[in-house]
Amino acid sequence: MMRLSRDVAGPCLAPGGSVIAVGAFDGLHLGHQALLAEVRERAAALGHAPMVVSFEPLPRAYFSKEPVPRLSGVREKLRGFEAAGMAHALLLRFNAALTAMSAEDFVRRVLVERLAVREVWVGGDFRFGHKRAGDVALLERMGEQCGFAACTMPPVLLDGSRVSASRVRTLLAAGEFAGAAVLLGRPFVIEGKVEYGNQLGRTLGFPTANIHLRERTSPVHGIFAVRVGLGEGECSWPGVASLGVRPTVNQVAEPLLEVHLFDFDGDLYGQRMAVEFVGKLRDEQKFDGLDALKAQMDDDARSAREILGMNPVLIRA
Repeated sequence: MMRLSRDVAGPCLAPGGSVIAVGAFDGLHLGHQALLAEVRERAAALGHAPMVVSFEPLPRAYFSKEPVPRLSGVREKLRGFEAAGMAHALLLRFNAALTAMSAEDFVRRVLVERLAVREVWVGGDFRFGHKRAGDVALLERMGEQCGFAACTMPPVLLDGSRVSASRVRTLLAAGEFAGAAVLLGRPFVIEGKVEYGNQLGRTLGFPTANIHLRERTSPVHGIFAVRVGLGEGECSWPGVASLGVRPTVNQVAEPLLEVHLFDFDGDLYGQRMAVEFVGKLRDEQKFDGLDALKAQMDDDARSAREILGMNPVLIRA
């Protein structure tokens, strides 16, 4: 089982030496996966611990005045690190103290003292330290002084273009879920715990399971055909979902993910749910009353069933 640490200060986490990857790793796309695989293989060859250093919140979100959409939550990111074979994750708190740390201090305190690094692997455009003053060239210079090698991972290309988190976000925002899944190496999923709502959907014939995104900003908004996984199960249960602020009734301040599972009868409150986005039906919109909203929900359900390859059903009048 992968171990997790959060702090810069503390005893050495790898007395026998480590090979590490450093990055934000939002979404753990194919480029990230290639980097972690290289670290795992190099660590095995050298007899050191494979480790990863990442940051929460994401650095770009910390500095941004606007909400920054993210591809994965902390829970999914850590699970991805473990699946990639990392023995230890150092998930540093990205705060004022860390942003004030010079690049040289970061190398000495985190990479050398905390992790006993022997090889550090980063992307070619990696920047770090106060005012982003650190780069690969600095890592190489300090590596010569401190006894480690600085290595860069070449970009993973797909259709001639670099695989990147921003490219995935662009595809998701456009509803291109199949294309995003290719770059991610898996379908795009949002996970969370089902919480109580006002049960309006039940009165309209579409009971929903509600997931509050809280601090996570989603890269997608609108109405979607989805597949749902309950607990640790695969995303196989068909449904239709809304992710937005519910402008027609009981508008909410923060986007809410509401999922209606087709032909499902059971209590989902308190369960963890994974929602795989399959196809976008439309943008969210405000309707003139509940009758118009109900008619559109019926149409959305028909469209979602068709996208998901289900037999059409008679929609209640």
